[in-house]
Amino acid sequence: MAMLNRVHLNGLRAVETVARLGSLAAAAAELNVSVSAVSQQIKRTEKQLGQALFERTPAGLVPTEFGTVFTARLSAGFRELAQAVALADEASECTLVVSVAPAFASKWLLPRLSRHFARHPNVLLRIDASARIADLDHSDIDIAIRLGDGKWPGGRAELLLAQEVFPVCAPSIAAKLKSIEDLAQTCAIADERSMISWDSWFEAAGVEPVTFLKGARFTDPMLCLESAIAGHGVMLAWQLLTADALADGRLVAPFGVRAESGLGYWMVTSATKSESRKVRDFKIWIREEIAATMAQFRALDSAA
Repeated sequence: MAMLNRVHLNGLRAVETVARLGSLAAAAAELNVSVSAVSQQIKRTEKQLGQALFERTPAGLVPTEFGTVFTARLSAGFRELAQAVALADEASECTLVVSVAPAFASKWLLPRLSRHFARHPNVLLRIDASARIADLDHSDIDIAIRLGDGKWPGGRAELLLAQEVFPVCAPSIAAKLKSIEDLAQTCAIADERSMISWDSWFEAAGVEPVTFLKGARFTDPMLCLESAIAGHGVMLAWQLLTADALADGRLVAPFGVRAESGLGYWMVTSATKSESRKVRDFKIWIREEIAATMAQFRALDSAA
C-alpha cells in the first residue's frame, strides 16, 4: 500500500481511460478535462512509476508491453472501486431517513413501524428523533414530520392531520368530573413549551375558563402524558399523542369536546429534490395509519 502513495489517483484514472478508449480526446471527454491535462497526467504517472506506459506514434498513444499488463490491472481495480461505491449508493437508496419529534416518534410512530417493515422489507428506516428543524437540502434526511402551521422555508409541506385539542386524564380522575366546572377541583398538567392553550378548548365547549389547581409542569409532552396516566391531573392533549392510551383505557377524554388548534402534523420534504419511491411509499403508508387512528377515535366517540 505504501507504494501507492507515490502515484496520484488522477494520473492512474487518466492512464486507464486512455488505454480503454484508445485516444486522448475520448479520455478527455469522459474525464471532463482538456486533452493537454490528460497528456500531462500520463507523463507524470510514467515518471512516478519509472516506466513508459505508452508509445507515442503518429496514430496516437499505443500501450507498451508493460503498459498493456499494467492498464489491464488498473481496469480491474477501477471496476472494483466502482462496485464499492455502488454499494454505498445502494445502501442510501434503501435507507429512508425520517426526522420526527421525540413525542411523535415514541407515542404514535414507533408502535406502528412493524407494519412498514412488513410492507417494505427492503427499506431500512432510520428515525432521527429530534425537535430541531431539519435541513432537508443539506442532510441525508428524506422526510420530516413536524407539528406546526406548515410554513417551513425551503420545504414542501403536506398536511398529515389537523390537530384538535381536548382534556385527558386517568379514569380515576374522570370519575370525579361530572361537569366542566369540576375541572376547578383538579390539577392542570402543563407543558411549558406547548403551542396550545386551554382558552381555545373552553371557547369550543361554550363555557367560561376555570382556574385549575396548580399541578406538575414539564418541558416535554411525553412527561406530561405519563403524568396524566399516573393520575396526577388533567392534560390538554391532541389525537396522535394520546391515541393508544385512550384506546387501551389508560386515559379518558371526559367531555367529548375537541377544539381546533390551528396546528397540524405536516410531512415536509425538500422543495428542490425530486421525490423518491421510498418517500412516496412512506407517505402512502403513514396516511393509511393516520386514517386507522382516526377511525379508532370515531369508534371511541360512538361508544361514549
